[in-house]
Amino acid sequence: MKKIGFLSFGHWSDHPAYKTRTAGDTLLQSIDLAVAAEEIGLDGAYFRVHHFARQLASPFPLLSAIGAKTSKIEIGTGVIDMRYENPLYMVEDAGAADLLSGGRLQLGISRGSPEQVIEGWRYFGYEPAEGETDADMGRQKAMDFLDKLKGVGFAQPNPHPMFPNPPGLLRLEPHSDGLRERIWWGAASNATAVWAAENGMNLQSSTLKFDESGKPFHIQQAEQIRLYKEAWKKTGHGREPRVSVSRSIFALVTEQDRYYFGQQGKASDSFGYIEADKRAVFGKSYAAEPDKLIKELAGDEAIQEADTLLLTIPNTLGVDYNVHVISAILEHIAPALGWR
Repeated sequence: MKKIGFLSFGHWSDHPAYKTRTAGDTLLQSIDLAVAAEEIGLDGAYFRVHHFARQLASPFPLLSAIGAKTSKIEIGTGVIDMRYENPLYMVEDAGAADLLSGGRLQLGISRGSPEQVIEGWRYFGYEPAEGETDADMGRQKAMDFLDKLKGVGFAQPNPHPMFPNPPGLLRLEPHSDGLRERIWWGAASNATAVWAAENGMNLQSSTLKFDESGKPFHIQQAEQIRLYKEAWKKTGHGREPRVSVSRSIFALVTEQDRYYFGQQGKASDSFGYIEADKRAVFGKSYAAEPDKLIKELAGDEAIQEADTLLLTIPNTLGVDYNVHVISAILEHIAPALGWR
């Protein structure tokens, strides 16, 4: 049994083939898709965050809107780049979004990946401390965020406040109990997966990771997940962790599917550089008739190791077609593989 969600990058462009011509189109359709996904029994609605791009960038208004219009589906991110964030303000936004959804927020964060502009976080007013890298800054902000999510008072109250204060040091409000345990770390390496486990975060692993052995992507990812689980066990956290992997999977069941994705199934992984000095391995896309797709996916070791699968979706093709894409996986693929 696995939880299955969708992951949207939230693209838009004034292109004749796109159903999402504007940012407003993407935001409103994201809400509609989450509502429809809940209706067909999907477990999660997740959104990628990119700055300086025609993609979703400010997740909390969107997550709050979805939380208010749904009742069961998990809502989350995959991932928020912490280099751009004020951790304390983020605690307030996340707490509000979680309360509006009734405790359904699953927040994926990370130190960040290469973005659309050079050192974009500097435009947001942030820069690493002396001797730090931007990755160090992102991880430190993540630790500050996790610390303040605990809800422990830390701020000295004003002796003459506008409104009466409770006794003791003050915490950030609104506080949402349990949110600290629903924070995920997007790890691109084995070492950061272990670090996430040591710090009590769930693990998100995407369709790429740093190449650390030259092995096929799904094997490297499965090894990363096993290292994470071992580290979690050694650390002795008092709960079971969750692990998600994302995949591009398309069951070709209509002529429209074959037209869009018939040539998209990649026979093998690819290797390249997402950062100038780090070689990465990119997992293949899956697109085939259901019978063939079931056989291919049965051999994916990382999917077997994970408890949550995020389906990357072509959001530019509109809500109705994406509901069809998701429904095809739930109907034709998931039962045969024991995901449902």
